[in-house]
Amino acid sequence: MIDISVVVVSYNTSELTIRGLRTLIGQPSIASYEVIVVDNASTDGSADAIEAALPEVRVVRLAHNVGFGRAVNAGAAHATGTYLMLLNPDAEPVGDVLGAFLSFARAVPDSRVYVGRTLDVHGADDGRSIYALPSLWGYLCFATGLSTVFRRSALLNPEELPDRPRDLAGPVPAGSGCLLLIERALFTGLGGFTPDYFMYSEDIDLSQRATAAGATPTLVPDAKVLHVNGASSTSVGKRVMVLRGKTTYLRLRWSPAKARAGRALLLTGIGIRAAGARATGRAGYWREVWSQRRTWLAGWPAPAEMPRLQEL
Repeated sequence: MIDISVVVVSYNTSELTIRGLRTLIGQPSIASYEVIVVDNASTDGSADAIEAALPEVRVVRLAHNVGFGRAVNAGAAHATGTYLMLLNPDAEPVGDVLGAFLSFARAVPDSRVYVGRTLDVHGADDGRSIYALPSLWGYLCFATGLSTVFRRSALLNPEELPDRPRDLAGPVPAGSGCLLLIERALFTGLGGFTPDYFMYSEDIDLSQRATAAGATPTLVPDAKVLHVNGASSTSVGKRVMVLRGKTTYLRLRWSPAKARAGRALLLTGIGIRAAGARATGRAGYWREVWSQRRTWLAGWPAPAEMPRLQEL
């Protein structure tokens, strides 16, 4: 059995995917690995381009765009590694990411879930690889704007964990699926990503369920990628999808009363930002996000209503 199965979900990002995977494959590693790219019904010829550029990579073609989590599940079904490593298509590895993860996992095997670091174009940590689990306090801070005004405050911006050093290994509440290593047996035992999510918050959900199963998501500082954040999403489109992911998490993991309170706080926060955009003429995208509130308050539709998972 090989050490790591790398799973990349591609959607209309062929150039970025090829660049990132060339960097990964070109870096000598102590880990044995395979690479599986799941193409989410791209319309730009991504699957053909990746196969032509990287014949050593296995490309799984899906008939429909089924979103991130279910596409990862499809790739994981073809995996043979002891671990799965999730890698965003717009992420470029820095150094031997595979080796960094594997060395740490062998040294601390009881963690079972390992989170990497995402860097901006200047090489600084972008602060988006680890998160706290959602809380009413965090949503209250969002609703009142405190989390934006006091972004470096651990008390008033709890979701982003601003006081947690990114260069220090150790347990974290939740990790981003941009760069994540997980025992394949654990991933399979959890049923993979919950199919109720199309995009966003599925990694928070997975972290929460893995923790409940006895794992300890752990930050591995030496596992790093440069991340072109949201390369395949528009600004408004991404924000709406993020909010749909958040409200889906509330629907699935919180009590009905608590979930209603969480949605009300999200609605208040977006409403305040939209009103501010109207008054100042700045950040107009919040007005458009507000106009789509019926969509994101409902979350993602039930799995039966989502595109069917079918390989070509």
